[in-house]
Amino acid sequence: MSSAQLGLLLYGAWKTILLTLGGMALALVIAFPVGLARVSHNKFVRAIGFTYVELFRGAAVLVLAFWFVYALPSLGWQLDPTFAGILALGLNMGAYSGEVVRGAIQAVPPGQIEAATALNFKPSQGMRRVVLPQAVRAMIPSFGNNVIEQLKATAVVAVVSIPELTFNGQLIWSGNGRAAAVFGGLLIGYGLMALIFMTGVKLLERRVAWT
Repeated sequence: MSSAQLGLLLYGAWKTILLTLGGMALALVIAFPVGLARVSHNKFVRAIGFTYVELFRGAAVLVLAFWFVYALPSLGWQLDPTFAGILALGLNMGAYSGEVVRGAIQAVPPGQIEAATALNFKPSQGMRRVVLPQAVRAMIPSFGNNVIEQLKATAVVAVVSIPELTFNGQLIWSGNGRAAAVFGGLLIGYGLMALIFMTGVKLLERRVAWT
């Protein structure tokens, strides 16, 4: 493999990491409001959370990517392809992550909520000071799994010509025809990135457990 091809793969790996982290950051920004909406006592707010989850959990990342890259420009909105990929990934994963938040909140023992009420905490104070600190600890392993799913999903946006690792690997393969070497290298690359991400999640779990 030439230095130019190696550089192309490294650039693709960087784009993949950017898509993964950007998409996951957007997913987390979405997840907490959606998760909180799903456990709200207000039926209208719950309906909004439910609608978002069902809409974007059922929407394929590929379709969202096509929409942002090809459909929006026809309506006069031109997005940077990488940003469009982050939007597609983040909106989809935000629905799954919102369900993680909902499940973690509902897993907090009712006695904790009753204790917050006994301390004259308002519902918002009880959620912020009692429920969420416990729920966040329970969310981290599931969020770690979501990061890996997000990493794997980045390969989908290669279809809309975002130069991530899979897209650049295909470019190299089309030039040299060495499928086994190229795609074997991609497998190793994705495996290493997944290992790095999971190591980070494990370290975060330990840090949160100590606090």
